This record gives sequence, C-alpha cells and structure tokens, in this order.
Amino acid sequence: MTVDWIGFGYAALVASGGVLGYVKAGSVPSLAAGLLFGSLAGLGAYQLSQNPKNVWLSLAASGTLAGVMGFRFYNSGKLMPAGIIAGASALMVARLGMKMLSKQHSS
Repeated sequence: MTVDWIGFGYAALVASGGVLGYVKAGSVPSLAAGLLFGSLAGLGAYQLSQNPKNVWLSLAASGTLAGVMGFRFYNSGKLMPAGIIAGASALMVARLGMKMLSKQHSS
C-alpha cells in the first residue's frame, strides 16, 4: 500500500490557496471553497492510498476545480490563483485518468 503523496500535496495546495485568499483579500468565499475542496481532495488522496482503484472523490474534486478555476482564468487572465489551481487540477484529472486506464488494462 503506497501513500498518494501527490494527492496530499494537491490538497495542501488547494487549502493553502483558500487561506491565502482570505489573508490577502479578506475573501471568506475563497477560504470556505479552499478548505472544502482541499478537504475533499485530502480525503480522496487518503481513499486512493487505501485502495488504488478508488479514484472517484479525487476525480470529482479536481475535475470540478479544473472547470471552475479554468473558467475564472479564461475570464480574468490572472495566473494567480485561478491559473495555478486550474493547471494543477487539470494535471490531477489527467493523472487520475491515467490511473483508471492502467487499472482497467491490468485487471
């Protein structure tokens, strides 16, 4: 059983982004969304560490963030925070998709 360090790192990035948004701009919605999605991503990383086939929570959290923050980045053009989170989330979606495909072929 291996620990999903990448997933936990992604969760920490999302949660710290929410905290940073609150500290810099006083944005309570950023804090709430960052902590909610960071927690979901952390729980997903824990589930993935326990069972490598259990990707659904991680996929839902990162896919939702990729869409929402990608849209915000498209509209604002601001790399921080929307572009960073959208890019990291898209990479997580791709990583989880590769995991799903490799598990299908090996089962």
